[in-house]
Amino acid sequence: MPERPRARSAAVPLPAGRGAPLLRALPSGRSLLIGFAIVAAAIGLYALARFSPMFALQRIEVEGAPPSVAAHVRAALEPLNGTSLLALDGAAVQRALAPLTDVSAARYDRNFPHTLRIVVRPELPVAIARRGASAWLVAGDARVIASTRLGTHRELPRVWLSGSADPQPGSALADGDALRAVRALGRAQRLHFPGRILFVRLHEHDLTFVLASGLELRLGDVRAIRLKLAVAAQIAPKLPQSGGYAYLDVSVPGRPVAGTDSKPEG
Repeated sequence: MPERPRARSAAVPLPAGRGAPLLRALPSGRSLLIGFAIVAAAIGLYALARFSPMFALQRIEVEGAPPSVAAHVRAALEPLNGTSLLALDGAAVQRALAPLTDVSAARYDRNFPHTLRIVVRPELPVAIARRGASAWLVAGDARVIASTRLGTHRELPRVWLSGSADPQPGSALADGDALRAVRALGRAQRLHFPGRILFVRLHEHDLTFVLASGLELRLGDVRAIRLKLAVAAQIAPKLPQSGGYAYLDVSVPGRPVAGTDSKPEG
């Protein structure tokens, strides 16, 4: 009986040097230890800088604001002096500035080693709200900035209040008619309306801007106020000063009317 062939097996060696690059790419134990030591040292240095006076706040620089507003900002942030700039909480900066009625917006930047730089957009008044012998500066969103003395800020238009409660700084005007009038003035300021506005006259829901030239700008209600102001800005400067025009009515902006009779039609 013939013999059956036996299966044979043999180990096949890898090509020489095939696994060497992979092994060489792996970090050695010594390299790993050095890397961990560097990371630990960096964390330690950061913690030391964060809780030590190395970067303590010592100086507050305010940009973009007049001196009076800058002084208010520095006073509001005074409690943060000595805080590490690394540990400074942005929310804490915003909370400190939030009560300032003469600041519209602010952003900050750390200027190491010891300076905090604040860039401020001041809240600009668009009107003086008046009641009797009292007066208040009011922003374009009808928020009260501060009380003021009579006879100051003559460049600002006057709006008379009809309610009994005094406006509170930081809050919006509670008088609905005055609120609408001030917001319309804010629109006019943003549009760079040509011509100085002396005061606002309110009759029921109709607004009239009385200009320094004597011209009455009749706006009607506050609907489409932006369009009405844009139309008036195009027409008012072209009305001849010697033409005897007493009013410009843009209550219907598609059909503006200029006339010589200052009495509103009834």
